[in-house]
Amino acid sequence: MPVLQISRQPDALAWFDSVRGQPLLAAEQVLIAAAMASRPAQQPWLWLAPQAPGPGIPELPRRTLVLDRRQDGFSGSLRCGLPLPLPNESIGNLIVQHALDDGMDGLLDECARVLEPGGRLWLFTLNPWSPYRARWRHSGLVARDPQAWRGALRSLGLQPRMGGMGYLGPIWRMASGPADLAKPRSSRLRAACVLEFEKRSAALVPPAPVTRQWQAGATPA
Repeated sequence: MPVLQISRQPDALAWFDSVRGQPLLAAEQVLIAAAMASRPAQQPWLWLAPQAPGPGIPELPRRTLVLDRRQDGFSGSLRCGLPLPLPNESIGNLIVQHALDDGMDGLLDECARVLEPGGRLWLFTLNPWSPYRARWRHSGLVARDPQAWRGALRSLGLQPRMGGMGYLGPIWRMASGPADLAKPRSSRLRAACVLEFEKRSAALVPPAPVTRQWQAGATPA
């Protein structure tokens, strides 16, 4: 059973700056770099992270906004709080890397608002079913079941990608390098989960065809 997170400490996301959290971010960064390289977008990327990305990240797509979480909001490419100072549907692709794992309210709605139709969202979140949860116990982090995240994203009008859910990171110990830990697996015991969703455009509904009512004995014009 997942550990109940009852006590809340200030700046819970500081756990990701620890020796237990840093390797997990490094493994996820491999997957993030691959996503950015494989999916160009006309609109900017937005990367919401628990801290400023570490050294060794590849060149980011043009006009990428990188915001790292703070207790009072975000810092990085710009300093802001919620709501995000971005126009509706102004972001092409969006990385949400543990920025919701301290229970921040309202951020997921903002992500759906700023993502453009056809845009893609990757959500990295802690896995409450992993034995690795003992490493973040008492940190104040909130780990939700991945199926609950799927339901929340669906309720905002986002649609899951085929096969767009996987588990990555360690199960108990960091015995492998970032490249191996970054490979999404089906094992539900890994430390983190990544979900991939799209914002799809609503198809235009064609007008209903007009049905002619011919009267009996009438001569067509």
